[in-house]
Amino acid sequence: MAGSAQIARYDAIIRNGTILDGSGNPRFEADIAIRNGFIVAIGSVAGTAIEEIEGRGLFVAPGFINIHSHASPDALPTAVNMLTQGVTTEIFNADGSGPIDLTQQMKLLGEAGLAVNAGGYIGFNSVWQTVVGAADRRPTLAEIERMRGMIAAGLEQGAWGVSAGLDYKPGYYARTEEVIKVVDAAKPARTNFTNHDRVTPESNFSSKAGIDETLVIGEKSGLVPVVTHMKVTGREKGTAAAVLASLDQTTKRGHYTAADAYPYLAGQTGVGSLIIPGWAVDGGRPEMLKRFADPALRERIIKEAEEAIAARFGGPESIYLPRTQQELTAVMKEMNAGAGETILRILERGNDPGAIIHFGIEEDLIKILQHPSTSMACDCGATTQTRMHPRFYGSFPRVLGRYVREQKIMSWEQAIRKSTWLPASTIGMSDRGLIALGMAADIVVFDPNTIIDRATYDDPALPSEGIKHVFVNGKLALKDGVATGNKSGRALLRTPNEPSRATSIDLRSLEIKGNAQGHAIAISLTQGAGVREAKGVLSVDGVLYQPGFLQVQRGDWASITGAGEHVIQVTLDRDDPSNCKRPTIVVKIDGQEAFRSLNPVLTTTIRSR
Repeated sequence: MAGSAQIARYDAIIRNGTILDGSGNPRFEADIAIRNGFIVAIGSVAGTAIEEIEGRGLFVAPGFINIHSHASPDALPTAVNMLTQGVTTEIFNADGSGPIDLTQQMKLLGEAGLAVNAGGYIGFNSVWQTVVGAADRRPTLAEIERMRGMIAAGLEQGAWGVSAGLDYKPGYYARTEEVIKVVDAAKPARTNFTNHDRVTPESNFSSKAGIDETLVIGEKSGLVPVVTHMKVTGREKGTAAAVLASLDQTTKRGHYTAADAYPYLAGQTGVGSLIIPGWAVDGGRPEMLKRFADPALRERIIKEAEEAIAARFGGPESIYLPRTQQELTAVMKEMNAGAGETILRILERGNDPGAIIHFGIEEDLIKILQHPSTSMACDCGATTQTRMHPRFYGSFPRVLGRYVREQKIMSWEQAIRKSTWLPASTIGMSDRGLIALGMAADIVVFDPNTIIDRATYDDPALPSEGIKHVFVNGKLALKDGVATGNKSGRALLRTPNEPSRATSIDLRSLEIKGNAQGHAIAISLTQGAGVREAKGVLSVDGVLYQPGFLQVQRGDWASITGAGEHVIQVTLDRDDPSNCKRPTIVVKIDGQEAFRSLNPVLTTTIRSR
């Protein structure tokens, strides 16, 4: 047929880029071809594409995965502030928040369209508030069982783990043993427990005590504990090494432990959320205001609030109110009042406004960012607002520009792993976070010489620089630094066969031979340490695929992607909780489940060392 030679073979090709594949392995130069939303070729790619991107002199990496998102639903159809950071996936309902009905939440988000991928946790705080309410009281056994059921239901709906914010009321009122009883309903799912640590007067406002509680809850409930937006505050500044040692000790006991962090020395929350004592908020805002109106109680609340400010944040000079662009000390002068009295008056005016609160030191932050199980996560999300924390516009480029290029606290390869495959594995995701054959084509192309954040506390909505192009499911969502308006993001739901796990690039192998649901499978693959792709045979129903990256967890779980005329993902789960902890094989073709075989008649071996 005339002109047939000009028909594009691919949807897109990124040519001549320097690829950091997300694994932590050394960078390499190659082309990447994309078709139908997947990576189908890596190397010297012949042929044409509808869209060709020149990557010479640029770094090409998996799209960044933000596992601690506070995205605004109305901003997800555009998500410009996230795309200009290189983020392609957001996991929200962080800090225990969010709707309990994840199915309905995803349906509503999907109806408006998504510029980035979106997934959610099931929030402990939301579950607790729904069942127990705003009062500081003990739940009944029936209420515990009801909450356990809600946690289990959220995971069945595709939640990527259980999130909590035990520093926030009313979740704050739950005792450690009660939290364990509720969240261990998630143990069969082999997922994670991510928590904003509880810092209390009883612990002398100890960050370490709060982190240790997270580790205890995770370990005793059989979940991977994730210390979210990890930090060391107040009187414990300078002790990050000791706190990180607690994570390492838990992992050495055989219970993998992870963290996430953002690259700033200030956080953002409600001005009263971490300052007003728990007893004063018991029963919710109406009861709190009644206590404010009682002179004796008001005096006590002010005293305890000021103790919290001093112990946790070093004094009122650490607090900034972005809505009015004022330091708290300036408002104190206007009101001719102390810090505690000023905060009470602010809260009496209306709902708790946001505050940016400085808390730590650079030495601790660097140690936390460097830790091998710390993912980058911005504690931000898609937004259209302009008066907030600069992390909403600058986090990921700040890590790469300030801490990697300028300060060299880690290699480019390490930083990209911490922004891609590590967060994906921490929550269980298996088809994103790596540039490999058969993986979803979420890709960011950036200039390593210019990438940097520009947002500041005074001008927090300045966009970052250096992110050139972003693909979301194979479609250009950002081109030449400008959002295209494509709504190619998808609602991502966790399946029972995606356990939370550590990453490994050690020598590993997978053997699967036999029959599964009438389908012939012949897989014999090995991937050495530092090697980019698995070597060997990947065949299903007589069709050979070029293998991509082999992921394994001990001898229990393995997943391999590959590409040919179609893309394939084969997952062997030898401890499938949805199959009475017996083996399951799941095969996806072009991202859709082709078949699932329970108790297949197969010879299987997974090895890793």
